[in-house]
Order: sequence, then C-alpha cells, then structure tokens
Amino acid sequence: MTHKDLGMAGLVETGARIAKKEVSPVEVTKAMLERVEAFQPKLHAYATVMADEAMADAKRAEEELSRGEVRGPLHGVPVAVKDLCFTKGVSTASGIPALMKFKPEFDATVVEKLRAAGAVILGKIQLTEGALGTHHPDVTIPVNPWNKAMWSGASSSGSGVATAAGLAFGTLGSDTGGSIRFPSYSNHCVGLKPTWGRVSRYGVFPLSESLDHVGPLTRKVEDAAAMMAAISGLDPKDPTTRPEPVPDYLAEMAKGAKGLRIGYDEAYCSKGVEARVTDAIRRALDILKDAGAEIVPVTMPDTSGALGGWVAICAPEAALAHKATYPSRKEIYSEAFGGFLQAGLDLTAADYAAAHIARLNFTGALRLVLEKVDMMISPVMSTSVPTHDRLMEILDAPDGLETLIRFTGPHDSAGVPTITLPAGFDGKDEILGFQLVAWQMGEPALFRAGKAYQDAAGWPQVPPAA
Repeated sequence: MTHKDLGMAGLVETGARIAKKEVSPVEVTKAMLERVEAFQPKLHAYATVMADEAMADAKRAEEELSRGEVRGPLHGVPVAVKDLCFTKGVSTASGIPALMKFKPEFDATVVEKLRAAGAVILGKIQLTEGALGTHHPDVTIPVNPWNKAMWSGASSSGSGVATAAGLAFGTLGSDTGGSIRFPSYSNHCVGLKPTWGRVSRYGVFPLSESLDHVGPLTRKVEDAAAMMAAISGLDPKDPTTRPEPVPDYLAEMAKGAKGLRIGYDEAYCSKGVEARVTDAIRRALDILKDAGAEIVPVTMPDTSGALGGWVAICAPEAALAHKATYPSRKEIYSEAFGGFLQAGLDLTAADYAAAHIARLNFTGALRLVLEKVDMMISPVMSTSVPTHDRLMEILDAPDGLETLIRFTGPHDSAGVPTITLPAGFDGKDEILGFQLVAWQMGEPALFRAGKAYQDAAGWPQVPPAA
C-alpha cells in the first residue's frame, strides 16, 4: 500500500477493512505517515508528527486484532489531535512557539478515549495562537489544500487542512467562537461541535472554560459519528461533563432524515448574507426535504446580546487560563493575543456579569425555538470562504470580530451542538457550506440529517493540493 492508495478513504470504511484483515494497522499507518511526509512541507498542518509513537500504536492494534480483540470502528485507524490536547511526553504548545518545550505528564481524556478505542495517534495539529483568531508570527500558517489564497480557518486551522487533504482519517478540534466550524467550512469537510459538556475538556488547554467545545473534523458524516461515540461521555476528571449515556451515533444516523423537522428563518439566512451562501442553504433544504425532512418556518432570536458579550466572557477566562505566563512572560505572546489577554484583565466584574446575563437570555430564547423543531439551518459565515486578504479586511473593521462570529459565537454561548457540512463550489474557487443547529444533546438528529444530505448531495473529495 502507498499513501496514494489511501486517497480520501473514510475512517469507518478503513476501520472495517482493518477489522476484516484486508489491510493492517501497520500498513495503513506507515502509508499515512508517508502521506504526511509528502504533503506537510507545503500544507503545514502538523505541529508535531509522532511517527514512532504512531507505529507503536499500530503494532499494538495489529496484535490485538490478531487475537480477535476488536475495539470498534477506530481500531487501528490513524487520527490526529489539535495541539492543545495534552499528550503524555509530547510537546503541547497551543499555538505558542515559546511553549513547545512543555510536555504534559498525562494524556487529555479525549486522547485517552481515542487510545481506548484503538485509534493510532499520528501527531499534534497546528492551531492559531492560544486558539484565538490569528496565528503567532513565528508559526507557518496551515495552507488550504483547495486554494492557497483561501483562509484555512481558525483556530483549528491545521485540523481542517489535515482532514481535507487526507493527512489523517479524522482530527480533533476545539470551538469557542467558531473554531471547528470555520476550518470545516474553509476546507470543505465535516465538523461536529458537540453539546457543551458532552465531551470532556480535561487536559485540553483552555481559551475560555465556559465556551470551549471539543469535537471531530472528518471527511464524512459517519466518520464524525464514530469519533464522537469514542470521545463522548461522563468523565470524573471533568465535573462539567454530562451524565447521559452516549448513543450509538452510527445506528442513529442510519435512521435517515424522514420525519425530522428542520427550522428555516429566511431572513436570518439572507439578510446581510451573500446570495451564493443563501442559495446553497436553499439547495440543501431541497435535498433534505426530498430525503423526508419537513421544513418549518422559524424565527431566530436576537443574537446581539450574545454576540456583544462574547469578548466580555472569553477574554477574562482566557486571561485566567494564561495567568501563569501573562503578564509575567508577556514577551512570548504576539501583540494581538497579548492585547486580548490584557483586555480580559481590564474588563470589570460588571462587564462579565452583563455578558453572562445576556448569554442566559439568548440561550433561553434559542431553546424556545429549538423545542419546536429538531434543528435549524444557518450559514457559517455571511460570505463564501474568504481569501486571506478579505479576512483581514473583515477583522480590521470596527465590528470585525462580531461580523466574523455572527453565525457561530451565539451557539457556543448557548452550548448547543452543530454540524457543518460542505455545499460545493460557486464558480471555480468559492467554497460553500452551512451548519445545522440542534438543542442540547441533539447530536443524533444532526447525524441523521447530515448523512441523508451527504448521501443525496455528494461533494468533491480530493483537493487539488492533495
């Protein structure tokens, strides 16, 4: 097997082939490492490649499978994790070059769970500085494999690039204001932001404890379902995790979209939104309707309070997360991220309280809407995937951050799950997508709708640069 033979094969598909002994974990892992070696120099998706550890994981999986010990769909399948997930004895820098020497003494719970599922950990994936919006000046920005001029997303930029380019069968990202959804959107792949508390954050370096969500990025919906099943569930080391049993997401997904009620606010999906984005959403709704879903008119609640309060919550919590190094070692931070941490220290308790109240009010209003439907459809951004220059124009505007996270930040505030899905291309280079949003613990319905849409729509699988 060569790395080209892997192509853009799916995680579940590859796991099934491994279980049937059509290919071996060692063979697949070796080929995937060759693929990473071939494309890493031009895509820069990885912060650290764990080649020796990955081969050891693969040999262990092969020995277990030879004894008839099958752990599930991830057994022997190579995946990668964002470089803020602690990995024992391996550098975890969180996008801050000065922290590359930090080697945790334990694995994050999500890494433990991936290992328990038999997955092979290929390495640590590059991200923006501290998981905020921009990369540290000393970090080479991961390159969008569809078009190097296009944004690769933030903060899980490397996760989106590695997933789209087939440098892992799935990756872990984190989402505080859109950081699973933006890379999924930008790199034309699937991203699942789970319910807050559905996945443990223990051993995941925080940006904002009350806003951070950890979830998978994959090329196919079934692969995200398999990864979610592996990493979800109650964790005694993270008291914020939810106690509900973890469903069999793959089995739930197979039920299809028939009977699902999908909310659509036409004004929310079109006002101030590029026509090509709105048209992609309408096409997706037609596909889902043909698959048996019912499209229900709804009205999205006002998001201005949640948007306006996002910084007042995130910045102080980020300052708390970095209190050991900021401001005592402020020189290790870029001006942009250091300024964000300083803003967190400068905000008042009253600012934080007002933002918290706005967050509660929005969450309650969103619940009332989502109680009437199984999910609602929404843009990820008001534009197709921007170029790097266009992104900087957006961020440099006075309300740039709010514009960027207009359709993403409120759902982090509410702690609700979303699935981001590709929607093809408008013209040669305009990458499109959308997200489905459910109420808390609504992941099974999202996987049902996502798989039905995927089966009916299809989308290009191999980026030009891969």
